[in-house]
Amino acid sequence: MWCDSFRFQIFCLLMAVLAIVVLVHNFFQLEHLDDDTVSGSSWITENNFEHSLSQTTKTARKPYCGYKQQTLSKREQVEQESLLAAIQWPKLPDDKIAFIQSTDPAHSDFVIVKPGRFFKVGDRLEVLVHMKDFQGKLKQYGGDYLQARIHSPLLKAGATGKVVDCHNGLYKVFFTLLWPGEVKVSVSLVHPSEAIQVLLRLREERPDRVYFKSSFKSGRYSETTECNICLLGDLPVCNFTDLYTGEPWFCYKPRKLPCASRISHAKGGYRKGLLTREESLFFQSDVNIKRPILSRGPDSVIVKPKALTDSSSIDRAEDSMVSPSGYYYEDQWRSRTHWIHHFNKSDDITKCLQGKVIHLFGDSTIRQWFEYLTAFVPDLVEFNLGSPKNVGPFMSVDLKHNILLKFRCHGPPIRFSTVFSSELRYIANELNGIAGGRNTVIAITIWSHFSTFPVEVYIQRLRNIRRSIIQLLDRSPKTLIIIRTANVQELGPEVSLFNSDWYSFQLDSVMRKMFSGIAVHFVDAWEMSLAHYLPHNLHPKEVIVKNQIDAFLSYVCPLQT
Repeated sequence: MWCDSFRFQIFCLLMAVLAIVVLVHNFFQLEHLDDDTVSGSSWITENNFEHSLSQTTKTARKPYCGYKQQTLSKREQVEQESLLAAIQWPKLPDDKIAFIQSTDPAHSDFVIVKPGRFFKVGDRLEVLVHMKDFQGKLKQYGGDYLQARIHSPLLKAGATGKVVDCHNGLYKVFFTLLWPGEVKVSVSLVHPSEAIQVLLRLREERPDRVYFKSSFKSGRYSETTECNICLLGDLPVCNFTDLYTGEPWFCYKPRKLPCASRISHAKGGYRKGLLTREESLFFQSDVNIKRPILSRGPDSVIVKPKALTDSSSIDRAEDSMVSPSGYYYEDQWRSRTHWIHHFNKSDDITKCLQGKVIHLFGDSTIRQWFEYLTAFVPDLVEFNLGSPKNVGPFMSVDLKHNILLKFRCHGPPIRFSTVFSSELRYIANELNGIAGGRNTVIAITIWSHFSTFPVEVYIQRLRNIRRSIIQLLDRSPKTLIIIRTANVQELGPEVSLFNSDWYSFQLDSVMRKMFSGIAVHFVDAWEMSLAHYLPHNLHPKEVIVKNQIDAFLSYVCPLQT
């Protein structure tokens, strides 16, 4: 009995020791998991990653598309459905339209409604556009994407028009006449309706048509793999989904290195062979991409000044949906939503920004603001952070006047050259780290790098940014936040498939709706680029950037009226 009892005690002791060993082992495993998670390398440790993936790929073999896995509240779902409905585009009557039956801008024309009537500043001008095919026949359905503006070249004046699709081959364009003199009308076909359907297909079916890559390195050994929001195939992946925003991002797992060894992100390239031979006919630079539509009859009207007894004035209550939001006169932008002061001297900018911290978040189009201010203001000196050229982050400092200007690119997807992994930051997370206050100014733009993805991806990104903005304004109501809109750009057959103005127009429409009703201000880069006489450019020329800066600074230092 004693022997049996002694053996039993030894057995119990061994079991207790074993239990302690298991607990200690699990404890360190949990610590390892937490370290891996915090580093942002993956939600799963490397050892467990392959096991977990093998279980998934054996049963599911589905593409990794993070935006399809997002869980929306009922309110978010309703908003998303409303946004998608608002930008829904007319469909073709037939899935296959022959090129000869597609829209031909050379055969199409426009007429000014009642061109001989008396016009004065403030009146509305209506234009009727007739779209025809390559046989000269009037089209019976809509869906073409048009851009229109009025302008007076001698006055360097210009404004955009509002296009209304009648869904029968006819389009109405409405302009507000905002200055006196001879005012010319210009209408352009950006894409025929047949091309728009191709762009729609590519957006939904080929979100991988721009691809990205990341480098992984350990010691002297390195590997590079493809990355994206969606990855197709059965290869193991590294999950770089952001822990705080839930923004999805995946890379194919390196063959020999762990996910945590990622050191950089970069644009990989553009897919080729996206179109059929027939589809490629809808994307021809000198035929149907941003081609002018000529007038049938007069293409201008004479506008008289307002009568001195006319006491009406423009409405300066800010509204992102006011159309047009402003106009050029003598090459200076005049907003219809807020008073603009033109900062023609560097001292005026220094006085406006004195004592302030300015954060610029987004892509290369808002990096232009950083470059303009740093070049124009002598005391604002760039501090060398050792960042890659054109990528950032960048910082300029004016110690004498206590000004700090910073630029940081938004998180993936971003088509920049090499960005260090440690510098891949999401705007929402950056906003959460800003204390804010009356001397904090934040400007944001985010659009161009989302044009190849389904709109749901963009909505999710804006939803996260909006949430962070609302929280920032709640804790620091005097923080100033400005949104720079998208802008038009030069288009060719290839660029159209990735960065068409139509894609940008759709995203810009979503952005304006999602940020309406909260305490942010808008710099309407879209109209500023479309209304100007200079050729369209993804990176607008300095005169346009200068007008954007004037609008921006006029929010920072509003005129006392």
